Amino acid sequence: MDPQLLEKRIEDALLIAERRQTPHFVGFLTEGEAALACRIAQNLRGRFCLWGGFDEADRTFFCALPDWCEPEKVSFPVAAFTLTFRPCDPVSHRDVLGALMALGISRESVGDILVEPGRAVVFLASDIAPYVLSQLEMVGRAGVKAATGFLEPLPARGSFSFVEDTVASARLDCIVAALVRCGRSKSEELIAEGRVCVNSFPCEKCAKQIEEGDRITVRGYGKFVVDSMQGRTKKGRIVLRAKKYS
Repeated sequence: MDPQLLEKRIEDALLIAERRQTPHFVGFLTEGEAALACRIAQNLRGRFCLWGGFDEADRTFFCALPDWCEPEKVSFPVAAFTLTFRPCDPVSHRDVLGALMALGISRESVGDILVEPGRAVVFLASDIAPYVLSQLEMVGRAGVKAATGFLEPLPARGSFSFVEDTVASARLDCIVAALVRCGRSKSEELIAEGRVCVNSFPCEKCAKQIEEGDRITVRGYGKFVVDSMQGRTKKGRIVLRAKKYS
């Protein structure tokens, strides 16, 4: 979405929520769009929250909150459904997204798509979910059955590899340098250019302290989750272990 258009939509959502005293939504947003939306709302001192159907969703709805409403009480317009197919069918994320686009669904109406052998869980804007459920019978060359809801656990987000290194401290610039295998000066440059997000929020502070479980996205290098920072070497360096998602 064009940043200027997104800014206008967020401003309008906050104004509508204040005037009508009802939650107002914008979405689905990418991680970058969500981070920009949060920054816009914070600058305007607006109340808001984000949700994409489950805790670790990459694509989320932005909700502008009226004064009386608490985030945990918001009913987001997000619906989930499950596609089942033969485990041998080579159904991918791209196949599911392509099938939805073929139905005339806009990308903004589609949230996360999680795929594993024999099953895909899809998050959609709730107003289009009944239409999709009634129409979607094929994904690629595979026949599928669609049903509302999903069973835990959700399909894994994707394959990942481990990154292991030692760092002098838990500062963001140190962590980024280890994750993308570059020098400190390069990691500082990436952070200064706004290419680094921590837990979906852009961060330009090299000294920000990173904790276990933090999600770090470095544009052009990938997405990482800090798995552990428990051990210490004899020289006092922190032993870093993180997951890099492909």
